[in-house]
Amino acid sequence: MPPFKLAVIGGTSLLESDLFSDAKPNTVATEYGPVTLMEQKNTVFLQRHGLEQYTPPHKINHHANLSALKEAGVSHIISVGSVGGLRLDISPGTVLVPDDFFAPHLAPTFFSDTQGHIAPSFDTIWRQKLLDTLNKSQIVQAIDGGVYWQTIGPRFETPAEINFYKPHFHVVGMTVASECILASECQIPYAAICMIDNYANGVSDDELTFESFKIQVRANEAKLVLIIKTLMEKLLP
Repeated sequence: MPPFKLAVIGGTSLLESDLFSDAKPNTVATEYGPVTLMEQKNTVFLQRHGLEQYTPPHKINHHANLSALKEAGVSHIISVGSVGGLRLDISPGTVLVPDDFFAPHLAPTFFSDTQGHIAPSFDTIWRQKLLDTLNKSQIVQAIDGGVYWQTIGPRFETPAEINFYKPHFHVVGMTVASECILASECQIPYAAICMIDNYANGVSDDELTFESFKIQVRANEAKLVLIIKTLMEKLLP
């Protein structure tokens, strides 16, 4: 069994926290392009939107990102996803650990042969370990399960789109399903922590704008950092 090496995929708020204050950049060359990882001991941080400049969701090079994590010897992945809640009882500030996703319009793969005929999924054992660790910590009672719907982005969805899909799904985002598919192909256990940063467009009476979204993201940053800090403390050997 390979040694335990954890990757955290997330955004700027985690990178700028004290979680990775000792991390050093390591640029990994892949056949899909170079990726700079922030590494410390047996932990790797990947800023999915890039370190030098912001890459919008629809232009993220997921193949390069997951290839770099595999090349770096990562054994497990925690992905942090900012999402919109599709139901009123999944309000901003809520944490959800999804157990399935919906993205039939997306088909990222490393393969050009029958190896691509896999059934991708969040890793059952790894996902449950994250959920149990979170709930035992009493920092947050995460929602156990839910379907993550991935859109292409970068725009938000229209109210009509949300109304069509909300009876079937729980949260909406723009990155996690693509990562999960490729992590499954790499045989790296992958699970996601979804932070609900807004109601999806039309779910509540509040107008959804990029500015209102960013305000709620900032409001959730401290909780998110504490969640990842706790998981790292409890899960790392």
